[in-house]
Amino acid sequence: MSQAAALPDVIRDVERLSADVVKQASEFPSSILADVAGRRGALHGRIQPLSPSMRFAGTAITVEVRPGDNLMIHAAMAVAQPGDVIIVDGKGDLSSALMGEIMSQQCVALGIAAVVIDGAVRDSEAIRALGFPMFAAGLNPNGPTKNIAGRLNHPISIGGVTVHPGDLVVGDADGVTVVERAKAASLIPLAAEKVEAETKRIQGIKSRQALRPAWLDGALRAAGVLKDGETL
Repeated sequence: MSQAAALPDVIRDVERLSADVVKQASEFPSSILADVAGRRGALHGRIQPLSPSMRFAGTAITVEVRPGDNLMIHAAMAVAQPGDVIIVDGKGDLSSALMGEIMSQQCVALGIAAVVIDGAVRDSEAIRALGFPMFAAGLNPNGPTKNIAGRLNHPISIGGVTVHPGDLVVGDADGVTVVERAKAASLIPLAAEKVEAETKRIQGIKSRQALRPAWLDGALRAAGVLKDGETL
């Protein structure tokens, strides 16, 4: 029997990111981190915050549930530590909510940084008022069941992205980006360089000194739109 096959459905211990890496990552937009990660790691756009002001960064606690059942989310909340992000493969099901106000209040009390669900939630007005970062694929007033086994802290697929427990998860008004734990620290300086370059580009636009990108003509020639030596 392989080691993977021998793993229990519930894994309690996760190798977490350092608090310093999470803090530094929280200073960057999800879009910047997705760019420096190779334009990958961004979850499908259906997974959005309940309010545009919601933002977070933290370590992934991964959950797989059967559609409409939240038993394993309760298990995740029981093992999560302050600063963790509970990220749930809810199979994109919107027929019933997997979380609502009560569980969100519990997350706040536990110090959980955010919840990301490829599925539905409810009590959206109360969660917005609470200010807890809740990212979901939709809303539904139906409540969930809580009696079907799932898995905790195994790799999951959510929004077209594979997420492992311990990965960096960052969310804001644009959506959610996931970065592999092993790569997270190395992307921080690249993110800072990207922000500096974009700031310089915006300054050039505002000053009217650089109203089009310097790379445009070369890219058009490479694409065959312009001939060699030709410019717009």
